[in-house]
Order: sequence, then C-alpha cells, then structure tokens
Amino acid sequence: MKIDKDKVFKTLNPNKVWIPILFGVGIVGYLFYQDDTVTVENLSLIFTAEIVPVMLAFLVLFARDVGYVYRIRTITGEKLTWKSSIYVIILWEFASAVTPSVVGGTAVAVFILMKEGIKLGKALAYTMITAIFDNLYFVVMAPIIFFIANGSIFPQNAMIETQLGRSLPTLFFVSYGLIAIYTLVMAFAVLVNPRWFKWILLRLTSIKWLRKWRPYAYEQGNEIMIASRELRGRDYSYWFKITFSTMFIWTARYAMLNCVIEAFTNQDFAQHLTIFARQVIIWITMLISPTPGSSGTAEFIFNQFFREDLGSVTFVSNIFWRLMTYYPYLFLGALILPRWIARVFKKKK
Repeated sequence: MKIDKDKVFKTLNPNKVWIPILFGVGIVGYLFYQDDTVTVENLSLIFTAEIVPVMLAFLVLFARDVGYVYRIRTITGEKLTWKSSIYVIILWEFASAVTPSVVGGTAVAVFILMKEGIKLGKALAYTMITAIFDNLYFVVMAPIIFFIANGSIFPQNAMIETQLGRSLPTLFFVSYGLIAIYTLVMAFAVLVNPRWFKWILLRLTSIKWLRKWRPYAYEQGNEIMIASRELRGRDYSYWFKITFSTMFIWTARYAMLNCVIEAFTNQDFAQHLTIFARQVIIWITMLISPTPGSSGTAEFIFNQFFREDLGSVTFVSNIFWRLMTYYPYLFLGALILPRWIARVFKKKK
C-alpha cells in the first residue's frame, strides 16, 4: 500500500472544518425555516436542561473516548504509549469528521499510526481490524434492537421521501445490507482465508469489463494478506479485549443521546430502549452519507426520527447531540494537528 503524504495532509487540513460546519448549519437553518413547530421560543428550552443528565452525557462521552484510546493501544499490542494513543484517536476522529463516511479514511489512519512508530504492515492490519469490529457491532446489534424496540424503531413519518430520494426504512435496509456483506467478506478475508480472497478478486477482474480494476484488486489482495499475517497467532484475550472495548465504545456513544434527551424530557425505560435502538438505525444510515462526517445528513435524519416523540425539544436536542458528538472533534483535531506534525517529524530528525 502506497501512502501519498500530500493526499493525507490534504485530508488532514484544519481549513476543512468549515465545510462540514456549513453543511450542518445549512440543514439546521432549513429545518428551522420549514418546520412550523420550531420557533425562537424553542431555542430557549436549551436553558431548561436538567443538570444531572447533562453531566452524565459528558461523563458517558468521556468514557467513550477513554474506550477508544484503550482499544487502539490494545489493538497495537501496547506498542503505542497512552499519549500516542490519544493523538491517534483525536486525529482519526478529525479525519472522519472532514471526510464523507462512505469514502472512509483508511490511508489517513495508516499514515497516523506509521508516524507514531508502527510499521506499515501492522498499521494496515490494525486499521482494518478496527473497521471490521466497528461494523460488526452494527451488523450484530441491528437485529437485536429490532427485537428490543418491538416494531417502534421507525417513526410514523419515516415513510416520507428524504432528500436522498428514498424512505428511511429503505435507506436503512440498503445500508445494512451493504455494510453486512462488506464486513463479513472482509472479516473472512483478514481472519480466515486471505489467499482465497485475493484469488477471487483476481478472477473477477479477469472479466473483460472489469480488467481496469485488476491493479487495484491485486493491491487490495496483497494488503489483506499482509494484514492477516500480522494478526495471526493472537491469543483469545487479545480478541476478547477488542470485542469488549468495541461494545463499550459504541454503547457509550449511543447512551449519550439518552442522557441528552432525558435532560429535556422524562422518558421511561421502554422509551429509552427505543431511543437507543433508533440510534443504531441512524448511524447505519449515516455510514453511506456523501457529506463530510455526515454533516447535514445526521441533523436531517435525527429530525425525522425524533420530532414526533420529542415535539418542541427536538430541535434543541438535535443541536445538543451534534455539538457534543461531532463538532468538538473538528476543532480539537484542528488545534492539535500542527503540534502533532511538529512532534512526529521532529522525532524523525
């Protein structure tokens, strides 16, 4: 795998923070304009939030970030220091925030790990296994939350046509199918039989109208084999820690919204289960968003899922949710990026 440093730094560009901000503000403005239930008075509801749930939201968010740092250090076999792990996570989150989810940021993540002293083959393996486990959480949790939510996952207005031209349930099932197929194939390729996967890729790209993709298929096959070789021989405790930390990270991420909504409303246990379940659907749908960090798309889908249940507090909950889970990583990444660049390149001298 060739890492184009210029391309990576084009992605890790602090000036790019304004692009997703414009998307997000644009959609929020659109929702404010077209929704008659959203008024200036609604915005003042943000000052009515109960302090305990808000504090819990920040605590859960902090716990999630600690989980991320712990997991990347565990995945690398503790080759990264705690400080390096923090840098990696912040910059990885920043890269995800300024690039479309559907594009992904594998090259950026590999580059960051390499600059923290991880060799190319290992960096590639660690990035792939992180993506596989994150996607597996969605693949496994989606059927479970369908059962938990007992048919109340999609709001009644979800059948309206969205800006993407599809109903929300259709968008979810298409997203889920694509993610499930991709994740299961990649998990098999990396963890079971990489040689067979490479052979299939080369056979497929031997078809006349697919031949132009053959060089990419050859490179992808080699990357999978390298990653598989680096992960071979890991003991059960290694996989258990990664599995547990992944479950903790994403569960904490979703629980944060439960805390935010509880700050403005009084929800019972069943309603909290529905809120949690709907977030799995929202995040799976966001994974195919064409906008940087799903900016704009996230705000719009949130409004479609929760406005019937939350009423007047939907707008402030939406803003609070994105202010806590998205925008901090834009600005934090932009702030520490120059310091990280000076640190890793000075280390090489």
